[in-house]
Amino acid sequence: MVNILFCGNEGVFDGILTCMLSAVRRSDSKEPYTVFLFTMDLQQLSPAYTPITDDQAAFLEGVLKEYNPGSRVCKTDVSGLYGDWFSGCPNEGAYCSPYTLIRLFADLVDGMPDKLLYLDADIMFNRDIHLLYDIDITDYEYAASNDHYGKYLIHPGYINAGVLLFNMVRARETGLFEKSRDWIRKKKLVFADQSALIRSTTRRKLLPQRYNDQKFLHKHTVVRHFSKRLFWLPYPHTDNIKQWHVDRVHSVFHYHQFDDILTEYQSRKTAFERFKK
Repeated sequence: MVNILFCGNEGVFDGILTCMLSAVRRSDSKEPYTVFLFTMDLQQLSPAYTPITDDQAAFLEGVLKEYNPGSRVCKTDVSGLYGDWFSGCPNEGAYCSPYTLIRLFADLVDGMPDKLLYLDADIMFNRDIHLLYDIDITDYEYAASNDHYGKYLIHPGYINAGVLLFNMVRARETGLFEKSRDWIRKKKLVFADQSALIRSTTRRKLLPQRYNDQKFLHKHTVVRHFSKRLFWLPYPHTDNIKQWHVDRVHSVFHYHQFDDILTEYQSRKTAFERFKK
């Protein structure tokens, strides 16, 4: 069983669908997946902060079950937890959105497994997910890779929290999540939950960049993270091209390695529009 956690609002559907498809299509294993979805209704802050819908969760589960009938999608509304812990906190206006904070509830939600792979929604697997998921983290709270820019601008060991392989047993023992939540509640942090996790870590395993490649795609890349990146030409600027922006993936990145996945995504997205009706 592969256990994955995504967090977000209704707008992350395309990312979760493409990421899930890349995981199952790039893996030789046919084992079942359990995908946990943490979501919440936070429309008091923004009209766009609507939760992942039941229709979206049901559709994602249906897609997974076509690959293995034992797979499932478990949606959890953490609105209450957010209200108790983070409502009005200094990091509520986080650099991405408040939804980046809710992975810090992983120790408070019932039924979470001992090993859990957290993924941002803008992730694609270029190689077998088991190259990452099967890494031994027995003696660590989690495994993560460097942040591509942070390792130069902040600290050589600065990690990116978009891909986190958690040892939930050890993380509970050390209080990793509780300590992180306390940081979020009491101090404004530049990168919110990412900064809080780093400050709260007792012991982590640093992975090679290929497990969270935020800028390049090599043959050895396991995870391509479509995060905001810097482009030098035709002038220095940043852009935030996601994997579901299929035309731009082709025209800007010139990637065709994911075409089989993105073709299926487009077909599935059309099917979902019919499913909703």
